[in-house]
Amino acid sequence: MQPVYITRLSKFLPNDVVTNDEMESFLGLVNGKPSRARSLVLRNNGIKQRYYALKDGIKTHSNAGMAALAVKALFDEEQTLESLELLATGTTSPEQILPSHSSMVHGMLGVGNIEIMAATGSCCSSMAALKYAYMAIACGTKKVAAVSGSELFSAFMKSSQFQPEADTWQNIDSNPYLAFEKDFLRWMLSDGASAALLQDKPNNNSISLKIEWIEITSFANELETCMYAGAVKNEDGTLEGWKDMDSKEWNEQSVFSIKQDTRLLGENIIKKGGEFMETLVKKYNLSPEVVNYYLPHMSSEFFKKEMETHMARVGLAIPSSEWFYNLTRVGNVGSASPFLMLEELFHSGRLKKGEKLLVMVPESARFTYAYIYLTVV
Repeated sequence: MQPVYITRLSKFLPNDVVTNDEMESFLGLVNGKPSRARSLVLRNNGIKQRYYALKDGIKTHSNAGMAALAVKALFDEEQTLESLELLATGTTSPEQILPSHSSMVHGMLGVGNIEIMAATGSCCSSMAALKYAYMAIACGTKKVAAVSGSELFSAFMKSSQFQPEADTWQNIDSNPYLAFEKDFLRWMLSDGASAALLQDKPNNNSISLKIEWIEITSFANELETCMYAGAVKNEDGTLEGWKDMDSKEWNEQSVFSIKQDTRLLGENIIKKGGEFMETLVKKYNLSPEVVNYYLPHMSSEFFKKEMETHMARVGLAIPSSEWFYNLTRVGNVGSASPFLMLEELFHSGRLKKGEKLLVMVPESARFTYAYIYLTVV
């Protein structure tokens, strides 16, 4: 197998920073009332600012458009866009069901015929795309590949998406506030895109990140759905999809909003990630001594202490001084977040050749986890 290197990283964050106090003015009030969940969720997740592809309630960028801008930023006169052979994308929030997200991004790039691949899912979708590109280069079938993670979550979270449901509940004299499972994610997610360039050779005059391994596993065989969209969850834990519902129900139940079963999340997201980490610690003989930087994609700082406990239990008690994440500064951008962390650290000037990076990406949709081990070269 050929060695594979991440040689460049880029990002696109739309418009100006949005602070916690400004969020509801961007997303709007549901039923004309402030959210009761907002302050609690923000206090726990630690996010101070984020970005929205919205201005005055109008969308300023598409998901595919942001991904294309991030991919284009990987290239210049030295490494031209025309050298691209493979595009692999991941997203939770494409504009359409068909064509694929990769098709739409490719269509915006202004590049010739290339291979494309679109990974579905949520946070781990960009990591699945990364693994596809990694394998293509490792097998020798491609030499230059771009991978993106991008999200347009604000389109799911605007108050207009929930107003029909609020109106329905008002009409039957019930509490018009949104259920917590729907309101929770309005204060957790934000917009943006990031991308990585993969090649079969490292940079000559600057650092690169050699991909040592990528491991991904799913616990869907053990656990029911936790985060979902385009469906409602039944009492027995199964999902009823939008295709089995009429269009009136779509509006009255906010079927296309992103929802989170917070009970399942709290009970399992750290525990199952710890189980997978324990497997990898044994498989690769990992220890705190062989990790210089730990990059965890956390949806919330609320989970940090529990993560530290589980890591110590499996023999990977990495000191907090060696953790690197930017959740508080850019928000939770789903599939874009892993590359956003790597991009910031890559360009920070802190990395030295020979150092090792461990990236952890959880996905709560039905509990999938990705771990990536990198060497600075």
